[in-house]
Amino acid sequence: MTEVTVAELLESGLAGLELALDDRARRRLLEYLVQLERWNQAYNLTGVRDPRDMVAHHLLDSLVVLPWLEGDTLLDVGSGAGLPGIPLAIARPGLSVTLLDSNLKKTRFLDNVVRTLSLDNVQVVRARAEEYRPPDGFSMVITRAVGSVERIAALTAHLMGKSGRLLMMKGLVPEEELAALGPAFDIEVIRSLDVPDLNKERCLVVIRSADNTR
Repeated sequence: MTEVTVAELLESGLAGLELALDDRARRRLLEYLVQLERWNQAYNLTGVRDPRDMVAHHLLDSLVVLPWLEGDTLLDVGSGAGLPGIPLAIARPGLSVTLLDSNLKKTRFLDNVVRTLSLDNVQVVRARAEEYRPPDGFSMVITRAVGSVERIAALTAHLMGKSGRLLMMKGLVPEEELAALGPAFDIEVIRSLDVPDLNKERCLVVIRSADNTR
């Protein structure tokens, strides 16, 4: 039996997401995995080692939130290896994406990916979320399984624009964390996410600052 290639897995996954991307975007997604596998050997950026597994665990698991993106600026907090920010920036070249991480090795990798893939809509910032003070707030702030809902909301509230939204990508719906969310924030959306070829629970929680909903 012929082994399925990374490109074939990506094609199948995009079809499963009903997501149409042009050839350039597909090539960039595949080149991103090449860079991630190469740098992972020295920098230990992800525990997923096989590029075929990276397709579902990283690319599709990032791209699945595309239908919930609104606005023209996105901040990826604790971006790490560039997830979900880089796949989203590739899929939406008109979206201005900022990748925020405090780890020097990770931001070096991110800088390399931005250069190698010529991602003109992406910038990399090395800083902690609580210390980062951009001149303007972002339309969207996104995190991928980093900390509790209450903690992340508190850390990123100053990064959201006047009508900004915080998108948190989680595993199971964090019922206890949501119950602990204070009155400063309003829950807008809770959605289960179906990621092709990924046999794990995924959900998206979208919240706004209560001040932004009045």
